[in-house]
Amino acid sequence: MAKEISGWSTCDYNHNVTFFYNLVGKKISEEWTTRDSVVIGLGLTVCLIVVLANLLVMVAIFMNQRFHFPIYYLLGNMAAADLFAGIAYVNLMLNTGPWTSTLTKEQWYIRGALIDISLTASVANLLAVSVERHQSIFTMRLHSTMSKRRVVLVIVCIWAVAIIMGLVPSTIWNCECDLKDCSTVAPLYSRRFLIFWAVLNLLTFFIMVAMYTRIFIYVRYKSRYASRHTSEMRHNQAVVNLMKTISMVLGAFVICWTPGLMTLLLDGLLGKDSNANSYEKFCLVIAECNSLVNPIIYSLRDDEMRMTFKSILCCLCRRNAGQQRERSPVETFSPEPKETLVCVQKSEDQTACMERNNKEDSWTMQGL
Repeated sequence: MAKEISGWSTCDYNHNVTFFYNLVGKKISEEWTTRDSVVIGLGLTVCLIVVLANLLVMVAIFMNQRFHFPIYYLLGNMAAADLFAGIAYVNLMLNTGPWTSTLTKEQWYIRGALIDISLTASVANLLAVSVERHQSIFTMRLHSTMSKRRVVLVIVCIWAVAIIMGLVPSTIWNCECDLKDCSTVAPLYSRRFLIFWAVLNLLTFFIMVAMYTRIFIYVRYKSRYASRHTSEMRHNQAVVNLMKTISMVLGAFVICWTPGLMTLLLDGLLGKDSNANSYEKFCLVIAECNSLVNPIIYSLRDDEMRMTFKSILCCLCRRNAGQQRERSPVETFSPEPKETLVCVQKSEDQTACMERNNKEDSWTMQGL
């Protein structure tokens, strides 16, 4: 008995994953059920779509010169975070259910760290986007004058912070030395860390929402005094449209992740009394859906992005069709930009594409 009591206050790194699950009363399934198989099958399908959709966004931003601005680099980095989230969810599903008991503590920590890194990267990206919008819009510019070198530095810092936050629970802030502090949702995590992490992310959400609200009020105030027949009015409308798209991305992120963060907060504050295990899986599904929402928002709101998506998919279809017949070496290794241009010109949107290319260089983004 004395040994059991001392185990609650001393560090014993010999405990396995099953010990911590039994400690907090979280049951590990002993065999696969039909429901588990269906959930994993659907989850893996969604993850595959998430990875492909966000990869398409990244390729579109890379290929289209009109997207080579700081705001789109940051949105592309957000797509990379969503793609990473899709990979993290795949790893989670391949190491859940009865497989959980076979995990070592290191494997379990890696499983959780991947989710933490993807969320932190997304939040940090949204914060960077809000700062970029604040800097550019309060000077009434469509895009900020941030240099590419500075954008790269910001992106590197975002991933550095995300990786650090993902490693914290496995290195310095877990419950292996204080078993009474173990979480019921993530049994090896410290409840105090979950409180810190959830509160930090929720505060970041509130700051970004307040910042965007202030930006919207400012833009609408300035737009009232702009003539409807001037380039300033067109510019202001472009700013508003881009802001709407970004705000939809932020709103979707807040809606999808707030239930999960509130679950972690309640688990950290109340422990077993929160009954968090009864609804944590639903919150995880909602959070996973967020990684699929952003590409849908881009395709529905941004005509230029949608046209780029079509050109990429057109090229892929033509390339796959061309592989089924013999092709000359020149065709096979023709430069990609020329091939893309041919696909765009031969698509059903040829007229719209030509009109877009013949317009003056000022981009109003009316389709946003």
